[in-house]
Amino acid sequence: MLIVMDAAATVEDVRRVVGAVEGLGLQAHPIPGAQRTAIGITGNRGTVDPGAFENLPGVSEVIPVSAPYKLVSRESKRENTVVSIGGVPVGGARLAIVAGPCAVESEEQAVEIGRRVRDGGAGLYRGGAYKPRTSPYSFQGLGVAGLKILARVREETGLPIITEVLDTDTVDVVAEYADCLQVGARNMQNFSLLKRLGTVRKPVLLKRGMSATIEELLLAAEYLLAEGNYDVILCERGVRTFADHTRNTLDLSAVPYVQRISHLPILVDPSHGTGKRSKVLPLSRAAVAVGADGLLIEVHHEPERALSDGPQAILPEMFRELVDEIRRLAPVVGRSV
Repeated sequence: MLIVMDAAATVEDVRRVVGAVEGLGLQAHPIPGAQRTAIGITGNRGTVDPGAFENLPGVSEVIPVSAPYKLVSRESKRENTVVSIGGVPVGGARLAIVAGPCAVESEEQAVEIGRRVRDGGAGLYRGGAYKPRTSPYSFQGLGVAGLKILARVREETGLPIITEVLDTDTVDVVAEYADCLQVGARNMQNFSLLKRLGTVRKPVLLKRGMSATIEELLLAAEYLLAEGNYDVILCERGVRTFADHTRNTLDLSAVPYVQRISHLPILVDPSHGTGKRSKVLPLSRAAVAVGADGLLIEVHHEPERALSDGPQAILPEMFRELVDEIRRLAPVVGRSV
């Protein structure tokens, strides 16, 4: 259920409605909008009588929410959510360009790539300090040392940092260094981790699981919002299919579908979505064309020596070319870079 407040409703009106919701043993989630505030209700196991709220001062209307994901639904918030990562907006008219290596390997490597992607047009830096790998013998990341290197990259380049958090044990230390915490595909349905991240007041980038439906992705996001973290960004990174010409199948149809039913911003990761360097540029163009709010691009200055995912990392000069092409394409779909 969603309680929509009148445009002239006061802070006290909102507080009174929240108190009424909580008085019934339910959870209230005030969602500020451009014109008015809406209050989402969760925790009910059955129907809630709208009459309990309709006559409260400042209430405009009470709307049932039919989707299983209540707070991320377009029904609960009609305008698009814009999430700020270190002052960089994600979800507005300007496309968010996130770039960097799959893994932080050394300070020299991370800073060098940071400078080159910043000069090439990136607004945010991505790099893994903790790496979930299929094989236990693969490079697992530098851990806390990697987080300290990422802080150095931010200091050197001015780019806000996005990095992955693996489990509940690493949430606090990652939140200490990162501007945005990434939940990888393998952790999309790690509900204990999602609940914990819901209590952290930093943006979360939630990647779609390798075999997850859109409903499952949105319900995973719902865990975060239900715990009070409304700064959530979705990411389409390809799903596993029978196709063998590419690492994953990048589901670009997910972008307009998500945008129709949810207010959350959505990025596209064509690097993991294809696994092949030659496919990153054309799929980046396609992602912008279908309306993605930004791109997540893996860049490495020496991909042949990369400790993780070298075949899908593009060179800095290729990244500059990519941004130049996106800059020309963006106005066609009403965006900018």
